[in-house]
Amino acid sequence: MRCAHMRLQKYLADAGVASRRKCEELISRGLVFVNGNPAETGCVVDPERDIVVYAGKRILPAQEHVVLMFNKPQCVLSTMHDPQGRTTVADYFKDFPQRLYPVGRLDYDSEGLMIMTNDGALAYRMMHPKFMVEKTYLVHCNGSLSVAERSTLEHGVMLEDGMTAPARIQNMKSLKLGGTAFEITIHEGRNRQVRRMLAAVGHDTLLLRRIAMGPISLGGLAQGKWRSLTDEEAEKLGLLLH
Repeated sequence: MRCAHMRLQKYLADAGVASRRKCEELISRGLVFVNGNPAETGCVVDPERDIVVYAGKRILPAQEHVVLMFNKPQCVLSTMHDPQGRTTVADYFKDFPQRLYPVGRLDYDSEGLMIMTNDGALAYRMMHPKFMVEKTYLVHCNGSLSVAERSTLEHGVMLEDGMTAPARIQNMKSLKLGGTAFEITIHEGRNRQVRRMLAAVGHDTLLLRRIAMGPISLGGLAQGKWRSLTDEEAEKLGLLLH
């Protein structure tokens, strides 16, 4: 089965199945077949000759890398499938010619910027901690965020999974109906991290909207809509990740 040319996990990632690490998991779980046989970790395939199948579908070689920005509404899952039948980001791209998947996650009850792509290498670089890609969120919380609480958030908060890295807070202001609005920038990707950070200093999160990932900003893109990156955005993203 060692046909030459390309490792199977790279072939799958480039074809948009998932990140390379996730593809390795799919292979190890026996979910990927090459020429009718269960694939083995480390298998090398010939894209022009071998038949690769995952989830009952033949996975064709990647043709064109696509990178889109999407404004995820609240109550939409940032996964491609939900056993319970809830709305996922995949529902917004049913008719898209390439198979896309989201870069990272955004909570079900959060909204804002997501990157959708079929470029597994790009997804890996954006999510790997060593690249420290910053993510900025607009936050509304209850109560008044004190100077001491802001300092705690900026210097690091002890959570159940350890101390958070320093954050950056800016554009803080009081809301008319009570509460505090601000922007927070982090580079970690822990589960529900911003909400847990606010809870640790005694505040509930009322709104959480991701407005930037690295050099890519949400801007005025309407909820539930998507667009391709501009040439300038794609260039900035490429420079950041190399």
